[in-house]
Amino acid sequence: MPKFVFLAILSAVAILSACSTKNYVRQQTQPVANKVNELDDMTAKNTHGIKDVDQRTQAGIQGVQQQVTAADQKAAAAAQQSDAAQSQATGAINRASSLESQVANLDNFQLVTSATVNFGFNKDVLTPEAEASLDQLAAQAASAKHYIVSVEGGADAIGGSDYNYALSQRRANAVIQYLAGVKGVPPHKFYVIGMGKDKPVASNTTDAGRAQNRRVEVKLLSSAMEPVSASAAGPLK
Repeated sequence: MPKFVFLAILSAVAILSACSTKNYVRQQTQPVANKVNELDDMTAKNTHGIKDVDQRTQAGIQGVQQQVTAADQKAAAAAQQSDAAQSQATGAINRASSLESQVANLDNFQLVTSATVNFGFNKDVLTPEAEASLDQLAAQAASAKHYIVSVEGGADAIGGSDYNYALSQRRANAVIQYLAGVKGVPPHKFYVIGMGKDKPVASNTTDAGRAQNRRVEVKLLSSAMEPVSASAAGPLK
């Protein structure tokens, strides 16, 4: 066999062997490469999923933090309101205690001035004349010291006792509402009694007497060392 033919055969065999080796290597490595690609894809998806979960988690945490902050602010506002209410309640208790102490020592009070206001039959509405009398009493209360206002409601003898007690209380309340709401007398200054028909000032057997009994007697009393004398002030008409 000629030498060049032998060399050609060897070259062909080498080429075929190389191609076979490459195909074998490709067949062996391709599944590995495919797995690697799959893992890359899975890793990329997992990374994206983790980022998405992290973002949602952070958003959820921020939402909870905002809710907690809002709740804290509401709690703080409620606490402030509670403190304010407690302060008002304490002030009211102190004023009530002071008034109770004053009322318990009524003997130490002296009359500054008084007013009697009358009402129509079965009525608890102030008349213009009644308001004018209360205006004068309120004017003196403005300059009085350490005072209380005694408000005693009355009624005539027509009707049942329970109804007349309630009616006399409504009449007293009408006086208090006018003096406190219109004339600015502090509410804790009032000492109120509803007498019903139990304390008439005139006979209930006549129209004129019953008209006098449908009344509220208002007294301005002071415990100051030098109160205005009753004789100097005089009763209001």
